[in-house]
Amino acid sequence: MILSLKYLINRVWFIYAQVFILDFSIIKFVKKTIQYPVKPLILKGIDYSRKMKEKIVTILLFMFFMLSAENINGQDESSNTIKITPIEHATAVLEWNNITIYIDPVGGKKAFENQKLPDLILITDIHGDHFSLETLQELDTKKAKIIVPQAVADKIPDEFTPQIDVLNNGDTKERYEIQVEAIPMYNLRNEALKFHKKGRGNGYVLNMGGKRLYFSGDTEDIPEMRALQNIDKAFVCMNLPYTMTVKSAADAVLEFEPKEIYPYHYRGRPNVSDVTKFKALINDGNSNIKVIQLDWYPQDDF
Repeated sequence: MILSLKYLINRVWFIYAQVFILDFSIIKFVKKTIQYPVKPLILKGIDYSRKMKEKIVTILLFMFFMLSAENINGQDESSNTIKITPIEHATAVLEWNNITIYIDPVGGKKAFENQKLPDLILITDIHGDHFSLETLQELDTKKAKIIVPQAVADKIPDEFTPQIDVLNNGDTKERYEIQVEAIPMYNLRNEALKFHKKGRGNGYVLNMGGKRLYFSGDTEDIPEMRALQNIDKAFVCMNLPYTMTVKSAADAVLEFEPKEIYPYHYRGRPNVSDVTKFKALINDGNSNIKVIQLDWYPQDDF
């Protein structure tokens, strides 16, 4: 509808321009050939006609600009809206600009029965709470590109090879107008070094719709996390013994200062991290950072 109105307005403007040229030619002709007392009457009629046309074109141009502004604003609102659906623990679904993104899809096809089919899949690491070959094989992923670190790619059969983009730490890849940056993820504490070796897995920063989203994957408060800049939404893990403490997570977040922080991946063994304490630490340290708590464990009471 908007395009049709714009086309109509453009045509009216073109016709008006042609008529204006014709009016100018008629005026020249009248001035040269028509004598008084008829000439003033003709010129007055042409002048009145031109003023009416100018009023009409002014109204049409105003409508054109209003429709253009409405269309542009609508596009901006649509392209900037990011829907976030937590599935469980480290698994999430993002929707933006008619693109559906699965983060660390596990849990089988049933976990995604109410979700759109994926266009893009990001997998952070080889552990079972991040990578499930069975889930990939159960889901309809024919149209999806799959971004993984090499360690994950080595565990995926050849049938998926045409879909796979391997990113090492520091690499970037653009898919569906989304630029994906691979961020290191690893342990720092001596007792935890066996869990996540530096260079094996990826955290990810997604640049989409003018926003930067960070998914930490399994990591501690590493220098690469602390050095992140201009993050709009950060999803940061905190579970012992595999990743980091609530205090370490909060300390890192207060350093890189995302606009919004989503605590996720906080079920440990045997304990669950205290996300209420995490929120208090962030609020006390920087009240401008908004803490958003989603239900990452719908089958549990925490």
